Amino acid sequence: MCARQKKEAWERKPERKLITSKFAERKRTMEWKQIFADAIFAAMKKTALEKKVMYSLIEHPKHEQHGDLAFPCFQLAKHLRKAPNKIAEELAANLSNSYIEKAEAVGPYVNVFFHKATAGRDILTEILSEQGEYGSSKQRGKGKVVIDFSSPNIAKPFSMGHLRSTVIGQALANLAEKNGYQAVKINHLGDWGTQFGKLMAAYKKWGDERELKAQPISTLLKLYVRFHEEAENNPKLLAEGRQWFQRLETKDREAEALWRWFRDESIKAFEKVYQLLGITFDAVQGESFYNDRMSAVVKELEDKHLLEESDGAKVVQAGDDMPPCLIQKTDGTTLYATRDLAAALYRKQEYDFASCMYVVGGEQQLHFQQLFAVLEKMGYSWAGDLVHVPFGLILKDGKKMSTRKGKIIFLERVIQEAIDKAKKNILEKNPQLPDIGEVAEQVGVGAVIFHDLKNERMGNVEFNVNHMLTFEGETGPYVQYTAARAQTLLEKARLKEGGSAAEMETVTMVDEEAWEVIKLLEQFPSEVVRAYESLEPSVIAKYLVRLSQAFNSYYGKVKILSGDAMERSRLAVAGSVIIVLKEGLRLLNIQSPQKM
Repeated sequence: MCARQKKEAWERKPERKLITSKFAERKRTMEWKQIFADAIFAAMKKTALEKKVMYSLIEHPKHEQHGDLAFPCFQLAKHLRKAPNKIAEELAANLSNSYIEKAEAVGPYVNVFFHKATAGRDILTEILSEQGEYGSSKQRGKGKVVIDFSSPNIAKPFSMGHLRSTVIGQALANLAEKNGYQAVKINHLGDWGTQFGKLMAAYKKWGDERELKAQPISTLLKLYVRFHEEAENNPKLLAEGRQWFQRLETKDREAEALWRWFRDESIKAFEKVYQLLGITFDAVQGESFYNDRMSAVVKELEDKHLLEESDGAKVVQAGDDMPPCLIQKTDGTTLYATRDLAAALYRKQEYDFASCMYVVGGEQQLHFQQLFAVLEKMGYSWAGDLVHVPFGLILKDGKKMSTRKGKIIFLERVIQEAIDKAKKNILEKNPQLPDIGEVAEQVGVGAVIFHDLKNERMGNVEFNVNHMLTFEGETGPYVQYTAARAQTLLEKARLKEGGSAAEMETVTMVDEEAWEVIKLLEQFPSEVVRAYESLEPSVIAKYLVRLSQAFNSYYGKVKILSGDAMERSRLAVAGSVIIVLKEGLRLLNIQSPQKM
């Protein structure tokens, strides 16, 4: 492969390598896009495109008058050598399916309208019978997906800067499980490296044991910031930091004792945040976990004639379009790349994963390109199953937060502030609500998570607590409130959540006003697949907002508890909305209060 080809390969989005669902795996009891694709395929006198290609081209029209689904005929025109308009007319005239009420050609598009009573009844029945399993892959056991996420650095506060990796990683784990994989969640703590030598040097110079025991994280942060301020005018400090880290790597007793103390205090502080966010890990394996495996990595690189000397350091040539990957410094100490190589080898041996994701900020893109390239040079074909999942920054007043300069926002404080604001809102609007403290925590934590995940992964996120907690607009509380409102309707009707499949068999009518809600409910399984394939939790967050808006519009147009023949159907719609909203929130790792 030439240098240009290598460069093009690396510039492709790495997340695209992860998952490609087979068309057959998409099949459900009744999926409208699949029904439409089948009808088009059957109407074709000459097979021009594969059915899965037709499926991928089907669109959801922006305007209701353009039907429920639309198929553009441009690609068919290339194969059939006919004008797209002409093909659309012929297809519309020949489409036949019991679910399709009407097909019409509009320019180069074929628009179809489904039978509302039949299609609507079947979707509601499917949701109510499957409950939380609606949208789950029918194929289980697709393999293990290892997800490396959160990964805060010890001896530093758990800041807002670590929120994105944490909530994106957890959402991807939930989506992986929903799509039939077994997720293995790993917290790869930043507990090794030169920065800890700097911290030890700072503590020995300016530290106070009593102060550190009383307030460990804030004290360590203060020492870290002071070290970098002093080092600007005193470069000798940097050398002292390197010496302390070298002592740590050579198992010096004093260095190890300081490191273990800093680590233990940090983990205690981190656990408080994880408990608030409702996040657990299958393994907490920091960089130090791989210390006894790094010499084997270096030896393997030497044995395979990949290691070279460069100005006294040891490197591997990663590729023509990349700088060399630094494996060992001139003083013999290791680096991120060395430890990540050891981690990748260990994880493949331990978990035999189908894929391994690294949910790490976009600024580390080159590091992972080098890592994957070195593993490929080592002869490991599974290097192609490693995926860097980058994301944008959380900004404060448009600027990046910096631990070195002390410009950070403590995540625990933000979450607590969100909970306090949520409690205040509830006390003002519904002071009689039982378990106000529990609901406030669900709303506050949910607001923080949703505020992050509603943004596309690669975009930057502006931090604003007040925007997070509004009950209107694209927020977590808005979605939670919609689910709670629908739940209240069912309680008033003395029905269990969503009713039962047996009861739903008697529902044969679907009112016109509910159709937009039903169309969105039908899309949920496809959105679950799309969110995972694109590694984009915002797909689910945005979908939940659209469904909430549609249901609230429906709620404003009709009287659901009408007491007439339509009541059961309308309650079925409300019950289905509850199921899908709750499951969608769960995928984002957000709880759904019964009442608000």
